[in-house]
Amino acid sequence: MLKLEDVKLAIIGLGYVGLPLAVEFGKKRVVVGFDINDQRIQALKSGHDATLEVSDEELASANQLRYDSNATSLADCNVFIVTVPTPIDEHKRPDLTPLVKASETIGKVLKRDDIVIFESTVYPGATEEDCVPVLERVSGLKFNQEFFAGYSPERINPGDKEHRVTTIKKVTSGSTPEVADLVDALYKQIITAGTHKASSIKVAEAAKVIENTQRDLNIALINELALIFNKMGIDTQAVLEAAGTKWNFLPFRPGLVGGHCIGVDPYYLTHKAEAIGYHPEIILAGRRLNDSMGAYVVSQLVKAMLKRRIHVDGARVLVMGLTFKENCPDLRNTRVIDIVQELAEYNVAVDVYDPWVSAEEALHEYGITPVAEPKVNTYDGIILAVAHKEFAAMGAKDIRALGKAEHVLYDLKYVLTADEADLRL
Repeated sequence: MLKLEDVKLAIIGLGYVGLPLAVEFGKKRVVVGFDINDQRIQALKSGHDATLEVSDEELASANQLRYDSNATSLADCNVFIVTVPTPIDEHKRPDLTPLVKASETIGKVLKRDDIVIFESTVYPGATEEDCVPVLERVSGLKFNQEFFAGYSPERINPGDKEHRVTTIKKVTSGSTPEVADLVDALYKQIITAGTHKASSIKVAEAAKVIENTQRDLNIALINELALIFNKMGIDTQAVLEAAGTKWNFLPFRPGLVGGHCIGVDPYYLTHKAEAIGYHPEIILAGRRLNDSMGAYVVSQLVKAMLKRRIHVDGARVLVMGLTFKENCPDLRNTRVIDIVQELAEYNVAVDVYDPWVSAEEALHEYGITPVAEPKVNTYDGIILAVAHKEFAAMGAKDIRALGKAEHVLYDLKYVLTADEADLRL
């Protein structure tokens, strides 16, 4: 059984989750940061994080962290933390491919008494039922006899500079009581907010997947309320502000629900539920409603344009923002793309403007080339889709100046006041 002082750590996957973790550990101990993307590795070696989750100064402070895209660099390590993506496919089914490939990579270097800790969001049981068999097959070692596992779900909130990896309480677990103690002690070296040791790996997996399922359902409720209030001619934001004066009213807001967590994680839980013979009605209903919001936004915009006798076929619309949330460059599972695609169904020419995104990444992920700068007096419709600070700084006057003399301004994120926008969600 490994002792804490003997841990030789590797972080597998250096994205939004893995890099901040590697940097914090790299301030305390020797760490190998591994990623299959050599371009990413070279950028980190040069001292810059393109995700903007870690500043150049923070990268420089992790003086015991070294980066590598060659799997042979993992051979001397004995504890592996896996932080690869867990997306869904086009049919909204869990795609464990990155997790399986990471497990295969680790299996090739796995040794007796090594520990593999997974942080990627999965359904309850995935660690022991999907990942461990891969580790056994590739390494030839026996689980819980010759190697061990742990699970400690990531809780990174991209773009959030207040809630960082060290200041968010960490759930930990292990495949044996002794391993659970070691995993917990390892994370305690960097987590100032403390840890919560779960009773099993499955409990830790379930805790993670319901965190975002709960948020998804809460937002779905507010989205449905917005649809109702819009039909009644009542301002949703005004209603929420009034209701929010009660101490226990939860401060959710309507909107598009995307990103790598809230718009994805519920499908992991529903997949597992259906696999064991239970059809989850409420969770899937919330997902359907949230996934329909892009089409609803476009229908509202089109109706408003028609009322103003603005010809929709061939119109030009500016979509402000493409990322899944404000003030970060993360494009993963952004539902703004639903708006862009729905507008195309009406033969509307769409310009997307987002100062936070990489034009190359937007083209690669969605086939979209964002405009470098929108032109004034150009658009029949403007959709303020993401609440970037740059858009708030522009104010209603400068945003309106981008539109033609007759145009419709739709504010999805309450960046403007009720009287400054023509439509609000």
